[in-house]
Amino acid sequence: MNILLLGSGGREHAFAWKIVQSPDCSNLYVAPGNAGTADIATNVSLGITDFEAIKNFILAKEIGLVVVGPEEPLVKGIVDFLQNQPETAAVPVVGPSQLGATLEGSKDFSKRFMMRNGVPTAAYETFTASELEEGLSYLEKQKLPIVLKADGLAAGKGVLICLTLEEAKSSLKEMLLDQKFGEASSKVVIEEFLTGIELSVFVATDGKNYKILPEAKDYKRIGEGDTGLNTGGMGAVSPVIFADEAFMRKVEERVVKPTVEGLSKEGIPYKGFLFIGLMNNNGDPFVIEYNVRMGDPETEAVLPRITSDFLGLLKGIATGTLANYNLEISKDYATTVVMVSGGYPGSYEKGFPISLPKEHSGSVIFHAGTAFNSQGELTNQGGRVLAITGQGKTLAEALNHAFSTVNSITWNKAYFRKDIGQDILKLNR
Repeated sequence: MNILLLGSGGREHAFAWKIVQSPDCSNLYVAPGNAGTADIATNVSLGITDFEAIKNFILAKEIGLVVVGPEEPLVKGIVDFLQNQPETAAVPVVGPSQLGATLEGSKDFSKRFMMRNGVPTAAYETFTASELEEGLSYLEKQKLPIVLKADGLAAGKGVLICLTLEEAKSSLKEMLLDQKFGEASSKVVIEEFLTGIELSVFVATDGKNYKILPEAKDYKRIGEGDTGLNTGGMGAVSPVIFADEAFMRKVEERVVKPTVEGLSKEGIPYKGFLFIGLMNNNGDPFVIEYNVRMGDPETEAVLPRITSDFLGLLKGIATGTLANYNLEISKDYATTVVMVSGGYPGSYEKGFPISLPKEHSGSVIFHAGTAFNSQGELTNQGGRVLAITGQGKTLAEALNHAFSTVNSITWNKAYFRKDIGQDILKLNR
């Protein structure tokens, strides 16, 4: 089978790494890919939202499966586009329809979906610029802290936790009137603040059947001790001790089943991954948000724990035969540490040569913002540059493998968090 994978981050390198292990993979093309995917697959210079060029490539290379990594092409309707073209209508695609992708593309849409289908989530109201006064009045009646979310896609940065009423009011004005997050904040969801401990649960579904993949905890903030600005993610750990069997049974019954059944009942075509951001509130799950693809960097910690054929899982999703797939998960730990360019998530310099170790047993190096320069040197080209995943029988062993590799990688102004997984390690003790 010839496969086309869209995307260029650490998530896509992890997908590629897992796909090429399958005996059913003939050729894997990654568009546009990165320096890591170039080592194991064929990178293709295609824009992830250039649907016409993607269609032509599918036809030229006789692609038998398309896997969509990031959310942007999904929200813009790539699945619908390919299915509405006579030449590509029969090509299986891993990814939800544009309507299904609205679960991530619009916070208001996803909250209304949760309410209709009885999925536990925080109380909320949504406001537009013309409803600013109502929004300000609503804030006055709420408990603090309070959460403000840009309705649309804001690259993971559209969520504000406001500690005071003054901060909440000024933030709401900035979002609605000053377009703090651009078009994404033309609507703002004001949401009750949930307490507890956060985790991510990943579900593969063909629209009717589902498989629950390994859960993970990620680390969003740039600074140690979860301080500083939000990022796309600085690390991840899987499994997590506070997601025991009893809790995961509640997640399946209260969240996963009503979500998948709701998609089917409402006629929303969905053949892809569902990333459910959850809060464990005293042993009860509450949904913070849905994302319509795998998380990054959680994918880099989740995929190494899947021991069954990953391409088989992807085919099951895309062809509606997921019920026949036997998902096998290792009990081992996987921990991911993200190395970023100095200055990220603000401005940063690109083009510094990266030195990688020849040996890194017990760990996998996934590339994200990397490229080769004209001299053939590996260089940093993005904010998040590398994701190093350590594996081990214990969390401590996995962390040790990850950090020993991280400490052997160098480039000018590289930065990483040294406390990834330390909070879970304390809970394990």
